[in-house]
Amino acid sequence: QVQLVESGGGLVQAGGSLSVSCAASGRTFSTYAMGWFRQAPGKEREFVAAISWGAASTYYGDSVKGRFTIARDNAKNTVYLQMNSLKPEDTAVYYCAAASRATSSSPNLYDYWGQGIQVTVSS
Repeated sequence: QVQLVESGGGLVQAGGSLSVSCAASGRTFSTYAMGWFRQAPGKEREFVAAISWGAASTYYGDSVKGRFTIARDNAKNTVYLQMNSLKPEDTAVYYCAAASRATSSSPNLYDYWGQGIQVTVSS
């Protein structure tokens, strides 16, 4: 069982930066691939970024590529999402998730989810 808790969201102006973190419980964090997803009101959950268990591989959704960076610290059981050049369309609830089977952009392959944290980008 893995519990995930996001932190660091909030309100930022367009063009600004924000970092969100996800702290995981349990001793097996380093065996999970981690992902970030987001969901805006009235829209489907969207893949943002993913990182393999050892951080050797990272993947990004097309809408955030070049602006967002995912990283992890297995010693701290934490995954990070650094968001730069934020746009109003980045406004959403951001979720972190853990996957035991693969590093994936599909939410269906993730086993555990955090409760989500709001990120709002004002224009």
